[in-house]
Amino acid sequence: MTIPDYQSFMLPFLKILGDRNEHTLQEIYIKLADYFKLTESDRKEYLPSGKQLKYKNRIGWARTYLKKSGLLDQVGRGIFTITERGLNVLNENPEKIDVKFLEQFNEFLKFQGNKNSNTDQIGENKKLPSNLELDLSPEEILDTSYREIRRDLMDELLHTVKSCSPEFFEKLVVDLLIAMGYGGTHADAGQAIGKSGDDGIDGIIKEDKLGLGCYLYTSKKMGRFCR
Repeated sequence: MTIPDYQSFMLPFLKILGDRNEHTLQEIYIKLADYFKLTESDRKEYLPSGKQLKYKNRIGWARTYLKKSGLLDQVGRGIFTITERGLNVLNENPEKIDVKFLEQFNEFLKFQGNKNSNTDQIGENKKLPSNLELDLSPEEILDTSYREIRRDLMDELLHTVKSCSPEFFEKLVVDLLIAMGYGGTHADAGQAIGKSGDDGIDGIIKEDKLGLGCYLYTSKKMGRFCR
């Protein structure tokens, strides 16, 4: 099966703590993965950033939301227990716990207000479809927005380079080579010596800051293609 969204983890997470005992986060990871019958492939799937396992990230956000709502306490590093409020919620036998359910608690509303004010400016023109907002954890939403903004920026830069003059493009190549570590300063590291439309050498770049060697390079801008 696919990995559940972070809200689906909330009620099972709280039920694990319902025995009033202390539970480690690592123990909860295993129990929830078993509860949802996650496959080995599911348990090895990472976020697009590659920094964290996806199911652990979603369980982590479920934990954060439950804690901010006052339903559980952290009593040690990675150790959690249920609160009286959490027990009262379980006694109500809810069908599910999700963001809408947690909005009955003032602490959670305050947390949501602070979180939203910090993220309003991130990708404000990149609203995700509502179904994706439900499926993805907050971290996944930020990562998706970041990748979309980065892709748009790359497209914009490529369009700018393609539309520039050949002379500007040849100077841009010098700047790029210097940024890659060749030469020293713009004044003495490299120079563009070719002319637009010729088929010869376009520039000279020093091998390093000491200038012990030099490279000759050519750069061509031909319509849609740059090399």
